[in-house]
Order: sequence, then C-alpha cells, then structure tokens
Amino acid sequence: MNKQDFPFFNNTDIIYLDNAATTQKPQCVLDAMSEYYLNYCSNTHRGSHDLGNKATQSYEQARKTLADFFHVQDNEIIFTKGTTESINLLASSYVKKNFDTVILSELEHHSNILPWQLQDLQLEIIPLDKDLNIDLRVFEDILKEHPHSFVSITHISNAFGIVNPVKELIYIAHKYDCKILIDGAQALSHIDIDLKDLDADFYAVSAHKAYGPTGVGCLYGKYALLESMDPYQGGGSMIDNVSFEYSTFLAPPFRFEAGTQAIAEVIGFKEAINYLKSIKKEEEGLLSYAKKKLLELEDIILYTNATNVLGNISFNIKGIHHEDIGILLSKQNIMLRTGHHCALPIMKKLGINGTIRLSFAIYSTKQEIDKTIKAIAKAVRMLR
Repeated sequence: MNKQDFPFFNNTDIIYLDNAATTQKPQCVLDAMSEYYLNYCSNTHRGSHDLGNKATQSYEQARKTLADFFHVQDNEIIFTKGTTESINLLASSYVKKNFDTVILSELEHHSNILPWQLQDLQLEIIPLDKDLNIDLRVFEDILKEHPHSFVSITHISNAFGIVNPVKELIYIAHKYDCKILIDGAQALSHIDIDLKDLDADFYAVSAHKAYGPTGVGCLYGKYALLESMDPYQGGGSMIDNVSFEYSTFLAPPFRFEAGTQAIAEVIGFKEAINYLKSIKKEEEGLLSYAKKKLLELEDIILYTNATNVLGNISFNIKGIHHEDIGILLSKQNIMLRTGHHCALPIMKKLGINGTIRLSFAIYSTKQEIDKTIKAIAKAVRMLR
C-alpha cells in the first residue's frame, strides 16, 4: 500500500482507476521539481555560472539514472516530450529515409499509427488471434514477405493489457534484417525493462504513466543507429558549428535535443525512476481479483481470456453504453476511462465503439475494486 506517498490522495475519497492514461505523482517527484524552481532554476548546457552548472549536472544525472535503469549507455537516451514525440522523431529522422514498409500489430495506439502514415510509409498489419495475441508464426510469415522492414509494436496494450512477447518479436525481426521499436508507454510502470537483454533497436517511454511528470519521456536507440540519424529539429544546444553557409551538429543524444528542454520535468523523471526502483510491484494479483469480481456481474463482456495481461482490464455490459457507466461512476467518485482509448482499429475489429477500462497502479487496492464493482452494479440497475 503506497497511497501515503501520493499527496493527491490526501483528504479525498476518490478512487482513481485511470492510470493507463496518467498516474498520480509521489511527493519525492514534486519535491525534486520544486527544488529546481526554488533553488537553482537556470538553463542547461549554456553558461559557466554555478546555477547553470548545477542544472546541467541534475539534467545529465537524470540521463544516467535512466540509462542505468534500462541497462544501456548514457548517450543512447534522448529526452523527448514522451512516447508520441519519440515515435515521430524516429519516423522522420530514421525510418522515412531507410524503409518503405512499417509492420504494426492490430493492438497499436494511434501514436504508433499516425506518425508512419504522415511519412507516407506502407503499413503491414499483424492480425491477432481470438485472445488478442500475436501468433509468432504469423508474424514470421509476414517478415518473410517483407524483409528489411521496420517493425513497431507495443509492449503492453493500453486498451486491453495484453503483454506482447517482445523478446521473441525482436529476435524474429532481426532474423529478417528488420529494425524494431517497442512502444513501452504502458510497460514502464508495470515490469522491469532490460534493454540490453531484449536487444531492442529502439524503445520509447513517457514519464507520466510511471509516476513522473507530464511532458517528458525518452527514446532509447542503439548508438550506431542514432549516430546515423539526422536531427529532428534545429535550434540551440544541438549544434557544433553554425554559419550562414552550413552547420554541423553535436553527437547523439544532444543533436536530438534542440532548444531549452523541460528541465524540471526531466529532474522529476529521474526521481520517478528512483521511486520505481524502490517499490514492490504486486499488480498481477490485483488484476486477477478485479477480473474475478467483474465476472460476478450479469451480462459482463470481456474481450480476451489471455493470461498474459498487466495493468488494465477492458469490458462492457451487454445492452448498456460504456460512456453511461463512466458518467455514473464519476458521480460516485470513481474515476475510470471509457471510450476507444486511442485504439480505434482494434475496436473496429471487435465491432465495438469502445470499452470500460479499469487501469491499476501501485496505490490501487482490493477494497477499491470492491467499491467499484458495487458502483458498476448500482449504475447498471439505474440504467436498466
């Protein structure tokens, strides 16, 4: 039970079950960001004065903290606004120039679809089985037909909690001379991620889904690949030399961090990672408990019987619109998500407009699940 670490829950009886959208922030993250603004607010990588040096040191310490957490090199971590910007950066700076085809699964978030479409890249889609899992044999058959392609797949589905077998997917992708990005937005807060062991070419995360601030995340890339990439944007901090005739750029990761960065947020991200390392994750039992309780409701519709699920569970109630459930639960101080969860393709495949989603964090409890189930039953009775 970690609720006491989160000021949001002070003096409120709100049950917050929309953690796949964003998590609450522990006091240590808020303190670290306040400390920067109150005591050493200054820009990074620019001046030689003491405040600037301290800001730069804190900013670069955050990069080292992330690199150590993921078991990679410091210079393989690029700070971005989050997973969405990371994918857009990669699409425009690397994939567009090196690949014609991008291979996705049917589970993907819109942020892992639109960037490729905006670059006019051909998409090949991996179909899912009845439990919304990827069949590795089907995946390999697609790669046989489209070798030398770029693969981009979510680690954990934000809509249904499916945990994809990313290590196996990465191995098969490399077998057919493909490069691969893993969208780790949902995975960061739920599982340990060893990028050296996974051998991913790229991996993207957002801080705010793992107890950190909004507006910051990072893109990991193998250094040899980053070194081959052109800058995503131009501006201060990323240049080696500038003239009106031509300009040269710094080595990665700095060439991809143009302008003043979200310094306080990066520092907060570091503290969120430190907090993640200090806690014990026990969410699998919570999700199983929630599923068991949901199945006690009448007319419940679940969309997968898979056991490789973490973080969230999606469902509907037969004959009742999901949005109506969301509104009535909000009136009972229970905050959960309803809708298509920025995953319209998989919703269309299932023939639905959206779902009711419960998504969990380390401060979620069985008592909250019990109250939520009672509130859903009450809402159903009202809507019937």
